[in-house]
Amino acid sequence: MKKMTINLPPRRISDLVTLKQDGAEITCQPCFDVLPVDFAHRDQEFQAIIFICCFEGEVNGSEYVIRKCYSRGCPNNLCPHVSQAVMIANRYLQRDLRTLQDAGINVENKLFTLDDMVVKFEKLHESQGPALTIDDYINLAGEGNAVAVEIGLEYVPAVEHFANYTNAQTFLMCDFIVTTLGHKHLVQRCFACYQTDKVNGEKQHAVEVANARMALLYERFDEVGIKYQKRFFD
Repeated sequence: MKKMTINLPPRRISDLVTLKQDGAEITCQPCFDVLPVDFAHRDQEFQAIIFICCFEGEVNGSEYVIRKCYSRGCPNNLCPHVSQAVMIANRYLQRDLRTLQDAGINVENKLFTLDDMVVKFEKLHESQGPALTIDDYINLAGEGNAVAVEIGLEYVPAVEHFANYTNAQTFLMCDFIVTTLGHKHLVQRCFACYQTDKVNGEKQHAVEVANARMALLYERFDEVGIKYQKRFFD
């Protein structure tokens, strides 16, 4: 069997797992950023909150950082509400933490929380539906339900607001339009991002990471018989 090529420094959670399986000494610490971000999306400008976790540590003494966006929330109908977004982020994050822990990598079981900065963006009296993820629809298909998914890919420019500076980022976003049980549902996921002013140096790296993550997701679609057409970033 051909041995998998692993990026050094690692780019994805699965890179860390494979390095650990190959005997590497790995440390890992999750660090959170909950950032207000100005998006320009389909000729609409709006502000949202993004939930980012940076996994930081060393592989055999060499430092690495894996930056991963887990969800996006805003007080309008362009993305899930903030309280929904934090639940979605934590569900995806818990899966990654379990993956690391099952591989024998010691990582703290920390999760995102809603603080005052985030709560102010939430419309507290507006009704909200359940916080469904793409995993929920994979589980539905695994239980024998017919599930079809339309896939839309976009490069979404945004500006992240830190305490003392701003940072222009471009997010590689996927809209999954899921049809099942007689209804359509929209699920959004970010698969990678890159610094906008470093497009020549970082975009290709982000595309490779995003497409590798999507390929793993498509394998899960195939396992449960979800109908879809493969699409990748270019």
